[in-house]
This record gives sequence, structure tokens and C-alpha cells, in this order.
Amino acid sequence: MYDFHPSPGASKTQHYDELVAAADALTAGESDGVANMANVAALLSGWLHSLNWAGFYRRQGDVLVLGPFVGRPACIRIPIGQGVCGTAAAQAGTQIVPDVHAFPGHIACDGDTRSELVVPVMRGGEVIAVIDLDSPLPARFDDEDAGGVERLAALLSERI
Repeated sequence: MYDFHPSPGASKTQHYDELVAAADALTAGESDGVANMANVAALLSGWLHSLNWAGFYRRQGDVLVLGPFVGRPACIRIPIGQGVCGTAAAQAGTQIVPDVHAFPGHIACDGDTRSELVVPVMRGGEVIAVIDLDSPLPARFDDEDAGGVERLAALLSERI
């Protein structure tokens, strides 16, 4: 049985250290990428506060296709370069969006989302997926959150 929980009173850096360690424990030795994404989406949803969506979009050619997630139903296909996820994939760079309504071309899958963090998962210099976190709170994510999720993405790059 897996029963992962963040340590009470941990700093944000320690919080992400523990999250990455838990994801490592869940995905080590498992070759099925979908299973690994599903477990990590569940881990993210339970580990991080104030989220209304946590999951993956997988790159298939010129589009991102919905992968495992926790949250309300979501957009299935996002063209590379469109919306926050598509921009992260096109630029191969993390996107921290304090107010999604101010992001040009934002794709609203859930009207309750106010802020978003999207981190590309890279393998061999190519974006293979993105990790997408949405929050109903404005400005929920900061550089420390981005750094923690980037470490998670690096871990997952050969496991999804």
C-alpha cells in the first residue's frame, strides 16, 4: 500500500524534495508510462494544496493530447503554441501564469481556474509531455513551485 504524505511544517523546498522522492518510489521500475502518469497525477493532487486540476498532456506530433489527470473533464487536444500548455511545449519552457484570464489565447477548460503552472517534460532535447497544474486561486504558483515541478519532470523524463 502506498501512503505518501508531506511532512507537516516542512519548507516548500523540503515539500518538493519529498514529493519528488515519493514520485520516484511510485515510478521506479515501472515501464508503463500511462500508469506512471496516473500515479503521479494522483500524488500531485493530494500533495499540493489549492489545486483544481493536476495532470499531463502528451505530445503527439503538433498537438498535446490529454493524459492521466485528477480534476474535472478537460480539453482533449491542444495545438502546440496555443494556450498555456501549448506555449510551454512550443517554447520548451515553464509557464507560470498568475492570472489565466490575462494570458493571451488562454484555453479555458475549467472556468474556476485562475492561475496555472505548466512544466514541459523533456527527453533528448524534445518535449514529450507537459505537467499541468491549475488552481482556483490567483497567483497560486511561484518560482519555487516551478523549480520543484521541474525536478519532478526531470525524474519522469525516462519514465513516461
